[in-house]
Amino acid sequence: MLVNARLMELPDSDEPVALVTASDVTLQKVTEEHIRDLNRQLEGKIEQVSDVNRELEAFSYSVSHDLRAPLRHITGFADKLRRHLADGIDEKGAHYIEVIGGSARRMSELIDDLLVYSRLGRSALRLQAVDMQSLVEETRAMLDANATVEQPGHHVQWRIGPMPVLVADENMLRQVWGNLLGNAVKYSAGSEPAVITVEHRRGDGDEHVFTITDNGAGFDMAYAGKLFGVFQRLHAPSEFTGTGIGLASVKRVVTRHNGRVWAESAPGKGATFHFTLPANLDLAHRSSTA
Repeated sequence: MLVNARLMELPDSDEPVALVTASDVTLQKVTEEHIRDLNRQLEGKIEQVSDVNRELEAFSYSVSHDLRAPLRHITGFADKLRRHLADGIDEKGAHYIEVIGGSARRMSELIDDLLVYSRLGRSALRLQAVDMQSLVEETRAMLDANATVEQPGHHVQWRIGPMPVLVADENMLRQVWGNLLGNAVKYSAGSEPAVITVEHRRGDGDEHVFTITDNGAGFDMAYAGKLFGVFQRLHAPSEFTGTGIGLASVKRVVTRHNGRVWAESAPGKGATFHFTLPANLDLAHRSSTA
Protein backbone atom coordinates (compact mmCIF):
# COMPACT_ATOMS: atom_id res chain seq x y z
CA MET A 1 0.00 0.00 0.00
CA LEU A 2 1.05 3.60 -0.59
CA VAL A 3 -0.17 6.00 2.15
CA ASN A 4 -0.04 9.79 1.80
CA ALA A 5 -1.10 12.49 4.28
CA ARG A 6 -1.22 16.29 4.14
CA LEU A 7 -2.60 19.07 6.31
CA MET A 8 -5.72 20.86 5.17
CA GLU A 9 -7.74 23.85 6.29
CA LEU A 10 -11.53 23.66 6.37
CA PRO A 11 -13.48 26.79 5.37
CA ASP A 12 -15.82 26.57 8.39
CA SER A 13 -13.33 25.52 11.08
CA ASP A 14 -10.04 26.72 12.55
CA GLU A 15 -9.06 23.22 13.62
CA PRO A 16 -6.30 21.68 11.48
CA VAL A 17 -7.23 18.42 9.77
CA ALA A 18 -5.25 15.83 7.83
CA LEU A 19 -6.23 14.25 4.52
CA VAL A 20 -5.00 10.66 4.42
CA THR A 21 -5.13 8.55 1.24
CA ALA A 22 -4.26 4.88 0.84
CA SER A 23 -3.62 3.39 -2.61
CA ASP A 24 -3.20 -0.24 -3.63
CA VAL A 25 0.04 -0.33 -5.68
CA THR A 26 0.29 -4.12 -5.89
CA LEU A 27 -0.14 -4.19 -9.67
CA GLN A 28 2.43 -1.41 -10.11
CA LYS A 29 4.99 -3.27 -7.98
CA VAL A 30 4.35 -6.52 -9.85
CA THR A 31 4.81 -4.70 -13.17
CA GLU A 32 8.05 -3.07 -11.98
CA GLU A 33 9.42 -6.43 -10.84
CA HIS A 34 8.43 -7.97 -14.18
CA ILE A 35 10.27 -5.17 -16.01
CA ARG A 36 13.36 -5.75 -13.86
CA ASP A 37 13.21 -9.47 -14.69
CA LEU A 38 12.92 -8.69 -18.41
CA ASN A 39 15.88 -6.31 -18.19
CA ARG A 40 17.96 -9.00 -16.49
CA GLN A 41 16.97 -11.49 -19.20
CA LEU A 42 17.79 -8.92 -21.89
CA GLU A 43 21.24 -8.34 -20.38
CA GLY A 44 21.79 -12.09 -20.46
CA LYS A 45 20.68 -12.29 -24.10
CA ILE A 46 22.97 -9.41 -25.04
CA GLU A 47 25.87 -11.23 -23.44
CA GLN A 48 24.95 -14.40 -25.34
CA VAL A 49 24.80 -12.44 -28.62
CA SER A 50 28.20 -10.93 -27.83
CA ASP A 51 29.59 -14.43 -27.24
CA VAL A 52 28.08 -15.63 -30.53
CA ASN A 53 29.54 -12.65 -32.38
CA ARG A 54 32.98 -13.38 -30.93
CA GLU A 55 32.62 -17.01 -32.02
CA LEU A 56 31.57 -15.88 -35.50
CA GLU A 57 34.60 -13.61 -35.70
CA ALA A 58 36.82 -16.55 -34.77
CA PHE A 59 35.01 -18.76 -37.28
CA SER A 60 35.40 -16.18 -40.04
CA TYR A 61 39.09 -15.86 -39.30
CA SER A 62 39.47 -19.64 -39.35
CA VAL A 63 37.57 -19.93 -42.62
CA SER A 64 39.44 -17.12 -44.32
CA HIS A 65 42.88 -18.34 -43.26
CA ASP A 66 42.89 -22.01 -42.24
CA LEU A 67 40.69 -23.27 -45.08
CA ARG A 68 42.23 -21.15 -47.81
CA ALA A 69 45.72 -22.60 -47.33
CA PRO A 70 44.85 -26.22 -48.23
CA LEU A 71 42.73 -24.99 -51.14
CA ARG A 72 45.69 -23.06 -52.49
CA HIS A 73 47.80 -26.20 -52.11
CA ILE A 74 45.24 -28.31 -54.00
CA THR A 75 45.00 -25.80 -56.84
CA GLY A 76 48.75 -25.21 -56.98
CA PHE A 77 49.75 -28.87 -56.95
CA ALA A 78 47.09 -29.76 -59.52
CA ASP A 79 48.68 -27.20 -61.86
CA LYS A 80 52.18 -28.50 -61.05
CA LEU A 81 51.06 -32.07 -61.71
CA ARG A 82 49.63 -31.10 -65.09
CA ARG A 83 52.88 -29.34 -66.06
CA HIS A 84 54.98 -32.19 -64.70
CA LEU A 85 53.17 -34.80 -66.77
CA ALA A 86 53.01 -32.49 -69.79
CA ASP A 87 52.38 -34.52 -72.94
CA GLY A 88 52.62 -37.79 -71.02
CA ILE A 89 49.17 -37.42 -69.52
CA ASP A 90 46.22 -39.08 -71.23
CA GLU A 91 42.79 -37.54 -71.74
CA LYS A 92 41.28 -39.13 -68.62
CA GLY A 93 44.15 -37.95 -66.42
CA ALA A 94 43.85 -34.40 -67.76
CA HIS A 95 40.12 -34.50 -66.98
CA TYR A 96 40.78 -35.65 -63.41
CA ILE A 97 43.25 -32.81 -62.83
CA GLU A 98 40.82 -30.29 -64.30
CA VAL A 99 38.05 -31.51 -61.97
CA ILE A 100 40.38 -31.21 -58.96
CA GLY A 101 41.37 -27.65 -59.85
CA GLY A 102 37.82 -26.59 -60.73
CA SER A 103 36.41 -27.99 -57.49
CA ALA A 104 39.06 -26.19 -55.44
CA ARG A 105 38.31 -22.91 -57.20
CA ARG A 106 34.57 -23.35 -56.60
CA MET A 107 35.23 -24.04 -52.91
CA SER A 108 37.26 -20.84 -52.73
CA GLU A 109 34.36 -18.89 -54.24
CA LEU A 110 31.98 -20.41 -51.68
CA ILE A 111 34.26 -19.33 -48.85
CA ASP A 112 34.47 -15.79 -50.23
CA ASP A 113 30.67 -15.51 -50.53
CA LEU A 114 30.09 -17.01 -47.08
CA LEU A 115 32.43 -14.46 -45.53
CA VAL A 116 30.60 -11.63 -47.30
CA TYR A 117 27.25 -13.02 -46.12
CA SER A 118 28.54 -13.26 -42.55
CA ARG A 119 29.89 -9.69 -42.56
CA LEU A 120 26.61 -8.32 -43.92
CA GLY A 121 24.82 -9.65 -40.86
CA ARG A 122 27.35 -8.56 -38.23
CA SER A 123 28.80 -5.24 -39.33
CA ALA A 124 27.13 -2.03 -38.16
CA LEU A 125 25.21 0.05 -40.69
CA ARG A 126 27.23 3.05 -41.84
CA LEU A 127 24.50 5.47 -42.84
CA GLN A 128 25.30 8.18 -45.36
CA ALA A 129 23.77 9.84 -48.41
CA VAL A 130 23.70 7.26 -51.21
CA ASP A 131 23.06 8.22 -54.82
CA MET A 132 21.24 5.15 -56.15
CA GLN A 133 21.59 6.42 -59.73
CA SER A 134 25.37 6.42 -59.42
CA LEU A 135 25.39 2.98 -57.79
CA VAL A 136 23.31 1.47 -60.60
CA GLU A 137 25.43 3.10 -63.32
CA GLU A 138 28.65 2.02 -61.59
CA THR A 139 27.39 -1.57 -61.36
CA ARG A 140 26.25 -1.55 -64.98
CA ALA A 141 29.66 -0.34 -66.18
CA MET A 142 31.43 -3.06 -64.20
CA LEU A 143 29.10 -5.79 -65.55
CA ASP A 144 29.51 -4.56 -69.13
CA ALA A 145 33.30 -4.67 -68.77
CA ASN A 146 33.19 -8.19 -67.32
CA ALA A 147 30.79 -9.41 -70.01
CA THR A 148 33.18 -8.24 -72.72
CA VAL A 149 35.73 -10.72 -71.38
CA GLU A 150 33.56 -13.53 -70.00
CA GLN A 151 30.57 -13.43 -72.39
CA PRO A 152 31.83 -11.72 -75.57
CA GLY A 153 28.74 -12.68 -77.56
CA HIS A 154 26.25 -11.51 -74.98
CA HIS A 155 24.71 -8.09 -75.62
CA VAL A 156 22.65 -6.23 -73.03
CA GLN A 157 20.26 -3.34 -73.61
CA TRP A 158 19.93 -1.36 -70.37
CA ARG A 159 16.84 0.70 -69.56
CA ILE A 160 17.49 2.58 -66.32
CA GLY A 161 14.96 5.02 -64.92
CA PRO A 162 15.56 7.90 -62.49
CA MET A 163 16.75 6.84 -59.03
CA PRO A 164 16.53 8.64 -55.65
CA VAL A 165 19.19 9.67 -53.16
CA LEU A 166 18.73 7.89 -49.83
CA VAL A 167 20.38 7.64 -46.45
CA ALA A 168 21.69 4.08 -46.21
CA ASP A 169 24.82 1.93 -46.06
CA GLU A 170 26.46 2.47 -49.45
CA ASN A 171 28.68 -0.62 -49.45
CA MET A 172 25.79 -2.88 -48.50
CA LEU A 173 23.55 -1.45 -51.22
CA ARG A 174 26.40 -1.84 -53.71
CA GLN A 175 26.31 -5.54 -52.82
CA VAL A 176 22.54 -5.60 -53.49
CA TRP A 177 22.82 -4.00 -56.92
CA GLY A 178 25.82 -6.15 -57.82
CA ASN A 179 23.95 -9.36 -57.08
CA LEU A 180 20.61 -8.40 -58.63
CA LEU A 181 21.99 -6.83 -61.80
CA GLY A 182 24.67 -9.52 -62.07
CA ASN A 183 21.97 -12.21 -61.94
CA ALA A 184 19.95 -10.37 -64.58
CA VAL A 185 22.96 -10.38 -66.91
CA LYS A 186 23.88 -13.98 -66.14
CA TYR A 187 20.44 -15.54 -66.48
CA SER A 188 19.65 -13.62 -69.67
CA ALA A 189 22.67 -15.11 -71.47
CA GLY A 190 20.39 -17.14 -73.76
CA SER A 191 18.42 -14.10 -74.88
CA GLU A 192 19.95 -11.89 -77.56
CA PRO A 193 19.75 -9.08 -77.11
CA ALA A 194 19.11 -9.20 -73.39
CA VAL A 195 16.91 -6.39 -72.07
CA ILE A 196 17.32 -5.35 -68.44
CA THR A 197 15.03 -2.70 -67.00
CA VAL A 198 15.71 -0.94 -63.69
CA GLU A 199 12.96 1.25 -62.25
CA HIS A 200 12.02 3.12 -59.08
CA ARG A 201 8.61 4.17 -57.79
CA ARG A 202 6.88 5.15 -54.57
CA GLY A 203 4.88 2.29 -53.09
CA ASP A 204 2.24 1.96 -50.40
CA GLY A 205 3.11 3.93 -47.31
CA ASP A 206 5.40 6.08 -49.47
CA GLU A 207 8.14 3.42 -49.38
CA HIS A 208 10.75 3.22 -52.15
CA VAL A 209 10.24 0.28 -54.52
CA PHE A 210 13.08 -0.77 -56.86
CA THR A 211 12.40 -3.21 -59.70
CA ILE A 212 14.84 -5.16 -61.88
CA THR A 213 13.37 -7.02 -64.86
CA ASP A 214 15.15 -9.24 -67.40
CA ASN A 215 14.08 -11.40 -70.34
CA GLY A 216 16.20 -14.39 -69.36
CA ALA A 217 15.70 -17.98 -68.27
CA GLY A 218 13.29 -17.25 -65.41
CA PHE A 219 12.25 -19.88 -62.85
CA ASP A 220 9.24 -21.79 -61.58
CA MET A 221 7.37 -19.81 -58.91
CA ALA A 222 6.64 -23.10 -57.13
CA TYR A 223 10.22 -22.91 -55.85
CA ALA A 224 10.24 -19.17 -55.09
CA GLY A 225 10.29 -19.89 -51.35
CA LYS A 226 13.81 -21.28 -51.67
CA LEU A 227 15.10 -18.40 -53.75
CA PHE A 228 16.58 -16.29 -50.93
CA GLY A 229 18.02 -19.14 -48.87
CA VAL A 230 21.74 -19.85 -48.51
CA PHE A 231 23.04 -22.35 -51.09
CA GLN A 232 19.61 -22.52 -52.76
CA ARG A 233 19.85 -22.70 -56.54
CA LEU A 234 17.00 -23.20 -59.02
CA HIS A 235 19.32 -23.95 -61.96
CA ALA A 236 22.01 -26.60 -62.32
CA PRO A 237 25.65 -25.40 -62.06
CA SER A 238 26.18 -26.71 -65.59
CA GLU A 239 23.60 -24.17 -66.83
CA PHE A 240 24.64 -21.12 -64.83
CA THR A 241 27.59 -20.60 -62.50
CA GLY A 242 27.17 -19.33 -58.95
CA THR A 243 27.32 -20.28 -55.29
CA GLY A 244 23.71 -19.76 -54.25
CA ILE A 245 24.53 -17.07 -51.69
CA GLY A 246 23.97 -13.87 -53.68
CA LEU A 247 20.22 -13.57 -53.18
CA ALA A 248 20.54 -14.53 -49.52
CA SER A 249 22.94 -11.61 -49.15
CA VAL A 250 20.45 -9.32 -50.90
CA LYS A 251 17.72 -10.31 -48.47
CA ARG A 252 20.00 -9.81 -45.47
CA VAL A 253 20.96 -6.27 -46.53
CA VAL A 254 17.40 -5.24 -47.42
CA THR A 255 16.05 -6.67 -44.17
CA ARG A 256 18.68 -4.80 -42.16
CA HIS A 257 17.43 -1.60 -43.82
CA ASN A 258 13.85 -2.55 -42.77
CA GLY A 259 12.85 -3.35 -46.34
CA ARG A 260 11.40 -6.32 -48.22
CA VAL A 261 12.47 -8.33 -51.28
CA TRP A 262 10.51 -10.68 -53.53
CA ALA A 263 10.50 -12.03 -57.08
CA GLU A 264 8.08 -12.91 -59.89
CA SER A 265 8.93 -15.18 -62.81
CA ALA A 266 8.02 -18.03 -65.10
CA PRO A 267 10.33 -20.52 -66.87
CA GLY A 268 11.63 -18.99 -70.10
CA LYS A 269 9.79 -15.72 -69.44
CA GLY A 270 12.44 -13.77 -67.57
CA ALA A 271 12.34 -12.65 -63.95
CA THR A 272 11.39 -9.53 -62.02
CA PHE A 273 12.93 -8.76 -58.65
CA HIS A 274 11.57 -6.10 -56.31
CA PHE A 275 13.04 -4.70 -53.15
CA THR A 276 11.84 -1.87 -50.93
CA LEU A 277 13.45 0.62 -48.62
CA PRO A 278 11.43 2.62 -46.10
CA ALA A 279 10.47 6.23 -46.77
CA ASN A 280 12.36 7.44 -43.70
CA LEU A 281 15.57 6.81 -45.66
CA ASP A 282 14.52 9.45 -48.20
CA LEU A 283 16.92 12.34 -48.70
CA ALA A 284 16.15 13.69 -52.14
CA HIS A 285 14.90 12.53 -55.50
CA ARG A 286 16.70 12.88 -58.76
CA SER A 287 14.60 13.90 -61.71
CA SER A 288 17.14 13.09 -64.39
CA THR A 289 16.83 9.99 -66.56
CA ALA A 290 19.50 7.55 -67.58
